[in-house]
This record gives sequence, structure tokens and C-alpha cells, in this order.
Amino acid sequence: MTVVYEDATTPEAVNGRRILTDSGLLEALATDINESLVLPEDVRLVGAQCDEANAFWSSDDRTMTICYEDADSSHTTFERAGDDDPMAATLGAERATFYHELGHATLDLYDLPFTGREEDVADQLAAVLLLEPDDNGTIDPADVSAAVAYARMFEANSEQDGGAAEDFPFWDVHEYDLARMYNFQCWIYGADPQGNAFIVDEGLVPEDRADSCEGEFDRMSRAWWDMLDPHLRDG
Repeated sequence: MTVVYEDATTPEAVNGRRILTDSGLLEALATDINESLVLPEDVRLVGAQCDEANAFWSSDDRTMTICYEDADSSHTTFERAGDDDPMAATLGAERATFYHELGHATLDLYDLPFTGREEDVADQLAAVLLLEPDDNGTIDPADVSAAVAYARMFEANSEQDGGAAEDFPFWDVHEYDLARMYNFQCWIYGADPQGNAFIVDEGLVPEDRADSCEGEFDRMSRAWWDMLDPHLRDG
């Protein structure tokens, strides 16, 4: 996986490009993938001006694109929310976005079988990669924060769109933003119910749903690692 930055001209794109280049986020993510996965072919990770807040995988070009506007939009959202460190939240959300697109890429590159909607499956990989415990059973707090930031972006998107269910295009390949938010918060809790008890304590997931979250995370984690196992680098 190689990183390419395209030019930016609009204020939003210029700011998003600065966020990505100054942090070295894309380079770090590409290095992580190159050290952990055996890719069957070269993949480009492109920072680009898209004229919208977005990110996507192109099967034709074998290219993953992170739009500069997406980083800019995230930063604006967390600044307006009064976060103590909006840049950290932004980079966390963008990291989760990358893992979501990696879900699409791996399903395509490795021709992996899956059931359900591809967008849901890609969200599941993002959660698994962010929240998988280390060998000591510990989840990095920065990874938990990144997952929380990603969930918050779905809530912000819903508010921006008006939040009314009747206005949602139910034909879309993506789940309703608030449903994606609750799913991700459920998986955060399920990955470590004791360490991430704040999810339930703060009412981010109703207790009725929380009861199933640990099992949900365990099943989707096992499924994803089983699919990726033949493509993992040794050691």
C-alpha cells in the first residue's frame, strides 16, 4: 500500500489535506497494513479533494480514497462540540473511516464471502481492528476514543440531515446513521463491558441492547479473523 496526496484548492480541502499530511496518518496506516497483511496486488491510498465529505474504495482502480473534506468536516464537528482535543478526535474518526474502507478493500481483494450488507460488514471490521484486545487483554484507550469519535460522526451526520427517519433514503446501501451509531457504540461496549461501562452508564446504548453486545462483538471478531487469517503476515 502506497500513499499519494493530490492537490487541494478549496478552503475545506486545503484544511483537510493539512490535517492528514501534518499528522502522517495515512503513512502510518499504510505501514500498519503492509506489516500485517499480504496484499495480492499494489493498492494506492489517496488523499484527495472530492468536493464532499467522503471516503471510498474503487475496485476498478485498486485505490482507497480518503477525501480531504472528510477530515475537515470531522474537525469542524469536534470543534463545535467543544472537545478538549478536536484534532485527536478527528484523527481517530479518520482512522476508523480508513478501517471501514479497508473492509471493502479486503472483501474485494481476497474475494471473501460474507452475508448481509457490505457496508455493515465493513463497519464491523472497523470495530474489530480498533477494539481487538492485545495479548494482555487490554484495549488501547486511544483506540476506544477513536471508535467513540467514529460513532459520534454518525450522530452528527444524522443531525445535519435533519434526523427524521422518514427523510432517510432506505434504498441506500448504508444503514441509517443513528443505527450505525448505536451499532458501533454497542460493539465498543461489547469489546470490554467492564472497561467501557461508560457506554451504558451514559445511556449511549440502552441496557436491552447492551445485553447482547459482548456476544455480537465476539462473533463478528471471530468471523473477521477467520477470513483474514490466510492473508496475515507471519509474526
